[in-house]
Amino acid sequence: MNNSDPDKKLPSLLDYREVVGPDIIEELAILASHVGRKSIKMVNSTAVGGGVAEMLHRIVPLLNELGIQTEWQVIKGDDVFFEITKKMHNSLQGSEETISERAFRTYLSYNEANSKEIEADQDLIVIHDPQPAALIAWNQKRKNKWVWRCHIDLSHPNQKTWNLLKPYVENYDAAIFSSPLFSPQLSIPQYRFYPAIDPLDDKNKQLEKHYVRSVFKKYGIPRDKPIVTQISRYDPWKDPVGVIKAFRLARKHVECRLLLVGDKAADDPESDEVFEKVRAEAGDDPEIHTLLFSPSIPTEINAFQRGSDIVLQKSLREGFALTVSEALWKKRPVIGAAVGGIPAQVIDGYTGLLVYSVEGANLGIRQLLNQPDFAKTLAENGHQRVKDEFLITKNVKRYLLLLLALERPDKQTIFLSS
Repeated sequence: MNNSDPDKKLPSLLDYREVVGPDIIEELAILASHVGRKSIKMVNSTAVGGGVAEMLHRIVPLLNELGIQTEWQVIKGDDVFFEITKKMHNSLQGSEETISERAFRTYLSYNEANSKEIEADQDLIVIHDPQPAALIAWNQKRKNKWVWRCHIDLSHPNQKTWNLLKPYVENYDAAIFSSPLFSPQLSIPQYRFYPAIDPLDDKNKQLEKHYVRSVFKKYGIPRDKPIVTQISRYDPWKDPVGVIKAFRLARKHVECRLLLVGDKAADDPESDEVFEKVRAEAGDDPEIHTLLFSPSIPTEINAFQRGSDIVLQKSLREGFALTVSEALWKKRPVIGAAVGGIPAQVIDGYTGLLVYSVEGANLGIRQLLNQPDFAKTLAENGHQRVKDEFLITKNVKRYLLLLLALERPDKQTIFLSS
């Protein structure tokens, strides 16, 4: 099952030449020719909502265009399953809540049921995140390669939960993490893949200024003051309540408005509860605007970012936070928490500001609003950083290199003959 919208004409590889340059596109074609006729299946837990689904919507067709037969399948689950996997997600990112052995057995039963629905005869099977990670248990006699792609922050996992999942992960041929900080001790090879954004997607393409103005007007958000924005799922790890507290501290010294925007994903049952906590914290403050979409409209998210004076990502734990790259690509000054994959994008004082607390976020807001030239320089540097490391073409290249590396597991260096 390929979850790309069949009615929408997607950009081809050649369309990216204007963004990344013709040399990058030629390099991808050369790598693909060395890979040959290989096939990949991507498996994750949701077709919409969150960065994983967004990336797969573009990676899958681009790999197919390069001759790598690539499919994408979404596992099935109900509220019971996703409540368990959300607790597992939180626990693996360091929360105190643990997964009981009974809940884990239920998790395994859903994976077993899904294993009967997934044809896994491609050359490479890429399983994304914990929700489908146990599928490997029902593919022990495989002849192909299986890789677990972990997008979450595993730097400080709850050990009890990690100990339940780790034996399944070690059945894979390799694992991929977004940061060296997330790499646990494993008996299998590990690779590092930065996530990536699509510069030609509706969420990132150039927009006319009048459209940006119309979106803010549509949702009743005045632009009479500088706008500070965080765009993320309503998830406790994104700390939207902490963002409100930082904004209120900063507002005592600088004029500004706060905009919090999030959408719901099928595999995240917590968003409504967190959103209610955010609304309670915001109260009836006319300078705090909260929006919850299900689903969001990409061009409107784009407009919110482009119309903001500062973009925050004040996470407590974070796999990567593609919203940071999105904002930097649009040349918006960014304040990011020094957690997870954010420091790979935000080099403090060069591509943005890194903070460690509510007070730090408050000071960052004040600094950037009081020093617009400095804010502009950070944003320009951040745009170049994203162009160099965090665009979808770089992600496609990493998958091609992964196919070559898995084919030659005993080689430290692979030479490509012309």
